Amino acid sequence: MTTPVSALKPPLWSRESLNEMVSESLKDYRLICVGNREPYSHEFTPSGIRCVEPASGVVSALDPVMQATGGTWIAHGSGSADWETADARGRLRVPPDRERYTLRRIPLSREEEDRYYYGFANEALWPLCHIAYQRPVFEQEDWDCYRSVNEKFADAVVEETGSKRPLVFIQDYHFALLARMIKQRLPDAVVFQFWHIPWPNPEVFRICPWKGDVLDGLLGNDLLSFHIQYHCNNFLDTVDRELEALVDRDKFTVTCHGNPTVVRPQPIGVDFEAMSEESADPATEEAMLEFREAHGLQGQKIFLGVDRLDYTKGLLERIEAMDRLLRRHPEHVGRVCMIEIGVPSRSRIECYRKFGDDVERRVDEINRRHGSGSWKPVLFLKGQRERRDLIPLFRMADVCVVTPVHDGMNLVAKEFIASREDRQGVLLLSSFAGAARELTQALLVNPYAVDAMAEVMHDALRMPPEEQEERMDRMREIVREQNVYKWVGKLLQLAVRLEPS
Repeated sequence: MTTPVSALKPPLWSRESLNEMVSESLKDYRLICVGNREPYSHEFTPSGIRCVEPASGVVSALDPVMQATGGTWIAHGSGSADWETADARGRLRVPPDRERYTLRRIPLSREEEDRYYYGFANEALWPLCHIAYQRPVFEQEDWDCYRSVNEKFADAVVEETGSKRPLVFIQDYHFALLARMIKQRLPDAVVFQFWHIPWPNPEVFRICPWKGDVLDGLLGNDLLSFHIQYHCNNFLDTVDRELEALVDRDKFTVTCHGNPTVVRPQPIGVDFEAMSEESADPATEEAMLEFREAHGLQGQKIFLGVDRLDYTKGLLERIEAMDRLLRRHPEHVGRVCMIEIGVPSRSRIECYRKFGDDVERRVDEINRRHGSGSWKPVLFLKGQRERRDLIPLFRMADVCVVTPVHDGMNLVAKEFIASREDRQGVLLLSSFAGAARELTQALLVNPYAVDAMAEVMHDALRMPPEEQEERMDRMREIVREQNVYKWVGKLLQLAVRLEPS
């Protein structure tokens, strides 16, 4: 008798299986997560203090993991009421209604935030790694502050270790120096880091004046992970060119100062089951109808984009493609609307302010050119939205348009798939997003080729329901399997098997 293929598949990772793994493998460790963005902030409002869950792909991915594993999350406390809700050391239990883990808030001055976060992290490393044709800005004072803030977080990690052996999970490009600093203070700690953005090729990275320090800092990790193999390859190539280090391409390790760092890809995912269940809730259907009625969208086909107002997300190219779609295919005029949810981001940086202005100006131009009566081709909704507010929009969309010019992964694409328990809808996805390596049943586009993207948008609107179901079923299976619990579970399993460097 032949064994069904489905029976040969390993069981799916879940909150429960992650809990089991944690209880078995991490009982001797103290898990500490370090990230710039806090999972819960507190803000003063006219009606009192309100707890806010920031719109961040990293936070939405890690929060369920921390709830499953416990431990401590160390982050910058940026909310206006953060210090009214934490103790004298910046500690509080979160989430507010369940209190599953500890949040340790780190205070940063306005200058520290300007130079460490807005300066080196987002005016230097962000454009450098995304290769988005935005020139990086390298300032000595920004770099000095970046280093000092990394030191401040290293001190906090030491304070939070307790009696157990620390297992420290560092998030992203804000802390390129942190692993080395932690190892200097806690040689027995197991330290691993996930770099959520792309890693460029060596020729691009070599323009960074402190490239050696950045690479040496990252090689303080026992494990360094990226979304896709291509970024791992770029990192090894960069180290090989810039440092006196032993690069083993068969084992994918780098040995620097006699200490090995394992480099591995592990694509991040979403909490598939939770999003799918929420999408099937009758309240989601009600919210869809209310949204359509409030914005006069009855009977219209919907394109949906959900993005931070960031020049890497391809918003201007997407809006231009909408303009060309309506010019070339006038049968869609009055019958289709692009909803763009624009989340303000890094508005202290001039190029971000200018980009937001450019997006609004281009939306106004297209609406004046094509709009008539109450119909507008682009509905631009600027502001922060929580995930529960986005699920009805994902369910309502005929086409979700995810067109970054470069992205490490892009969780919006996976959130859309997880939200479509109805098996309908089309994902139009940039081939330069990490998600394109997994979601091959999406309609892949080059966001720089605006004319071609307009034609793919036209094709998406005409895709038969049967083809939508077939493509969606295959993508949902991938997103279900490659979920957030598998992402962190695999990283934790690998980390605890490593000897500290």
